Amino acid sequence: MSERSKLNRKAREERQEKQAKHVIAWIGAVLIVLALAYVVWTTVNI
Repeated sequence: MSERSKLNRKAREERQEKQAKHVIAWIGAVLIVLALAYVVWTTVNI
């Protein structure tokens, strides 16, 4: 492979890894918010 394609592949892999970390963080945040909403909802409806 040429050096240019190696650099492009490395840059693409780094971008994908960064995006994956953002997605995981968002999923975690959404799960925490849903858990808090469930706790509040169950507490109010006792």
